[in-house]
Amino acid sequence: MTETETPGAIAARRMPTQKRARERVERILDVARGIIAESGSEAMKMSEVAQRAGISIGSLYQYFPDKAAIIRTLAEHYNALGRACICDGLEEVHDLASLRKEFTALIDEYYAMFLSEPVMRDIWSGTQADKTLSLLDLEDARANAQELAQAMLRASPERDPDSTASTALLIIHLGEATMRLAIQVGEAEGRRLVEDYKRIALREMLG
Repeated sequence: MTETETPGAIAARRMPTQKRARERVERILDVARGIIAESGSEAMKMSEVAQRAGISIGSLYQYFPDKAAIIRTLAEHYNALGRACICDGLEEVHDLASLRKEFTALIDEYYAMFLSEPVMRDIWSGTQADKTLSLLDLEDARANAQELAQAMLRASPERDPDSTASTALLIIHLGEATMRLAIQVGEAEGRRLVEDYKRIALREMLG
């Protein structure tokens, strides 16, 4: 392991390719999701994951060297879901009207996904305290911002690409911060925050 590598990164690089091993990894991750949904990631123990998955602790360590590696893999999974949601939602954008429509629907869908996924909420709440997860979050934000910038440029080809890229990254970052805040407060207040975010973001995107 180099000084810049993390256990989570190594675990992700060594994900198995054989069907039986992949199924075992999915079982481990399903068990981890269940434990996190029940009591949070801080309470999750490797011994409990192994017991519930029906494998030895040694077998578990073959796939995930520690709890952080499991959480990182789950974070990557939810980031991929979010990115797919953004790509699909922005694919049909071709003018300002469709940008408004698709972005509004996208934010509503994204917020609903957070409300329905306690594991996603748990992982996100600990992102800023974990350097590896924080870097993963930034990488994901940049990828999502690139998708948004491309949609904004399709809607308004006259925009400056560099300025649009910066604006898109800020919009994505503000959106993530809004979602984190919205899930910490009551649902009624959370929905108001999301609506305010959409208004602010659309004002920047539509000029």
